[in-house]
Amino acid sequence: MTTESFTSPEGRRLAFRRMPATGAGVTFVWLSGFKSDMSGGKALAVEAWAKGAGHGALLFDYSGHGQSGGAFEDGTISAWREDALAVIDAQTEGPLVLVGSSMGGWMALLAALARPERVKGLVLIAPAPDFTEKLMWPEFTPGQQAEIMGEGFTLRPSAYGEPYPITRALIEDGQQWSVLDRDIVFAGPVRILQGMQDPDVPWGHALALTTALTAEDLVLTLIKDGDHRLSRDEDIGRLLAACGEVAERVRG
Repeated sequence: MTTESFTSPEGRRLAFRRMPATGAGVTFVWLSGFKSDMSGGKALAVEAWAKGAGHGALLFDYSGHGQSGGAFEDGTISAWREDALAVIDAQTEGPLVLVGSSMGGWMALLAALARPERVKGLVLIAPAPDFTEKLMWPEFTPGQQAEIMGEGFTLRPSAYGEPYPITRALIEDGQQWSVLDRDIVFAGPVRILQGMQDPDVPWGHALALTTALTAEDLVLTLIKDGDHRLSRDEDIGRLLAACGEVAERVRG
C-alpha cells in the first residue's frame, strides 16, 4: 500500500496506509506504541494477514512519530488520542477491530470508548493504559521527578535507541485519560497477549485491565518467556490467530 497523508482537524499532518475491506470483511486499525511507528514487523504482519483474509487495514503514525509531522516532545496522550480518532473518522468505514501495541493499547481503549458504534473488537499486545502515571512516573528517581516538574522534561534512557525526552505536559495530561480505576465499558470480543518477561509492562498490569474491562468474551494469553515486543515468529502467529478469532466473532 502507498503511504499517504492528510491534515487532521487539529492541523496535524498524519501519515497513513489504507486498504479497504472486501465483501463481509472488517477493517483492522493498527495503533502503534510509544515512539513506535507503522513500519514495524507486527503492524506489517497484520496488514498482510488482513489483505489475504479479505479484511481492510489502516496503519498510521501519530504526530511526532514516523512519517507524520510534528515533534515527539510536543506530544501528549490527548494529542495522540485526537490523532487516532481523526484517522479513524476520516479514513475508515464500517465495523472496526483495533489492534493496539503497548501505548497503542491505551489508544485503542480510548478510541473504543469514544466511538462505541464503530469499534466492535480489540486485540491488545502488552497493553499499557495509564502508563504515564502508573508505570513511568514511579520508575523515575526523585531527581528525575524534580527535573520534570522544574525544568519541564527529563531525558529517559531507552533500551531501543537514544535517550528521549519525557515532558511534564505528557505526565500531567495523561492523568485525565486514566481508565484502569473504573469499569471500561466494552461489549465486543477482546484478546490480550502479554509476555511475562516484559520489563516495560508487568503482566499484572494486563490482569488489572481484564478486571476493568466489562467484556465477557475476553481471553488473556500470558506468554511465560515473552518480552515486551512479542515480535518473534511464534508471537506473530499468536497475534494473527487472535485477529482471526476476533474477526469471526465480529462477523457473527
